[in-house]
Amino acid sequence: MKHACTIATLMATINTIFFVTLIEALFLIFALPFAIIYWRKLYAKKRAERTQNGTVVAFFHPYCNAGGGGERVLWAAINAIQTKYANVHIAVYTGDLEADPEQILKRAEKAFNIKLKPNIQFVYLHRRKWVEADMYPYFTLLGQSLGSVWLGFEALDSLQPDIYIDTMGYAFTYPLFKYIGGCKVGSYTHYPTISTDMLKHVYRRVVSHNNRRIIARNPFLSAGKIFYYKLFALLYGWTGRCADTVMVNSSWTEDHINSIWKCPLRTHRIYPPCDVEHLTKLPLLKDEDKRDSIRIVSVGQFRPEKGHPLMLRAMYNLRSIVKEEVWEKIRLVLIGSCRNAEDEGRVKDMQDLAKHLALDENVEFKLNIPYPELVSELQQGTIGLHAMWNEHFGIGVVECMAAGLLMIAHASGGPRADIIETQTSSQTGFLADEAEEYAEVIKHIINMNPQDKNTIRNAARASVNRFSGAQFEKEFLRAIEPFFRQKQE
Repeated sequence: MKHACTIATLMATINTIFFVTLIEALFLIFALPFAIIYWRKLYAKKRAERTQNGTVVAFFHPYCNAGGGGERVLWAAINAIQTKYANVHIAVYTGDLEADPEQILKRAEKAFNIKLKPNIQFVYLHRRKWVEADMYPYFTLLGQSLGSVWLGFEALDSLQPDIYIDTMGYAFTYPLFKYIGGCKVGSYTHYPTISTDMLKHVYRRVVSHNNRRIIARNPFLSAGKIFYYKLFALLYGWTGRCADTVMVNSSWTEDHINSIWKCPLRTHRIYPPCDVEHLTKLPLLKDEDKRDSIRIVSVGQFRPEKGHPLMLRAMYNLRSIVKEEVWEKIRLVLIGSCRNAEDEGRVKDMQDLAKHLALDENVEFKLNIPYPELVSELQQGTIGLHAMWNEHFGIGVVECMAAGLLMIAHASGGPRADIIETQTSSQTGFLADEAEEYAEVIKHIINMNPQDKNTIRNAARASVNRFSGAQFEKEFLRAIEPFFRQKQE
């Protein structure tokens, strides 16, 4: 009797699940298309009634006041449009509620030396928390992506643009703005949300910041994560293909985007703008003119993937392989911006780690410094350091090279594919992987004779013109030009 009741309960549960699934399927088949048609008509009506004149171009950049490389791309792109299309109305969707428009534009000028016209509309979004990783302890990629759709709805409801350009990589918003908003969609992708390298890490069960130890050590959890990643990649590929023009920042990113989005004919590799015009004109100081110190400079936001702990471990290893009098001259200068309290907490953790490794007297942290001070630090530096694994491009790497620093970057991603040449006859910098290797390369550079140093510096400076701001603006305008041509027609 008990067995029969259990079977009956199980069958009732299965029937309920089947019924719910059937209802959901019917909704997707019949109700969703009608909802899309309704929303599209609604937003078309709102667009016709909007107060803005002419073509409206909206940039989706919820962290526009962060001060990193992605923000440099945003402001350089806006500056390019302002210069060529004077009558276009430009808006920026932002979640920086605490900063008013004047503060945002002043910070852009201070951080990047980009002077913008003030007639930019800032559309403030209140749902930004839904795209932040700490909201999703599990299934973070999917959670953030669906959260971006919710944030995108708020953006679209606030302003209905003619042209929508995402400069942060929120691909799941593209179908929303294309099929419901009726916009032309442009994408500038700095880093693919998911890549084949991430899948390889899970396959090999490698512990990393996006593959927890508990998952890496369990074959069943690893298999489940592989299935999840593959399913997510399919969704990511479909949403990415909704973009009318796709821009990527490096050949590394281009390879991954082409493998997932599969739209190479409308994909353009456009290197991000770097301030090489100014930095390459700085006079190269001799070692004896640099405050009698060996300054190792790192430029990059204080984010978990940037590899700051690796730099500190490299310094720890360096101390044991150089003479004490040399060590006393060495200073690691970590320069970067903090987006929020979490980034500030990471800086505190790095300061604690430096003390734990007895490096605190040889490490300096410089946060959110103005552009002139950044230039001064680059000019006083001897070595540039970058430690992010699979860095998508590396604006900081380029700018260190342009300023005349001898650059050491991680042997992966954009720095290896696009920026640094290690062949002896045309060497422009150095690549390393582990902390011990970084330490050995630093020691090698310190012991190099001045003539060999200058040969690499000059070759590096000559190689960075292809990453200039002028080149970026030219290529960016070429990629989005069809949008404006279609509007005129």
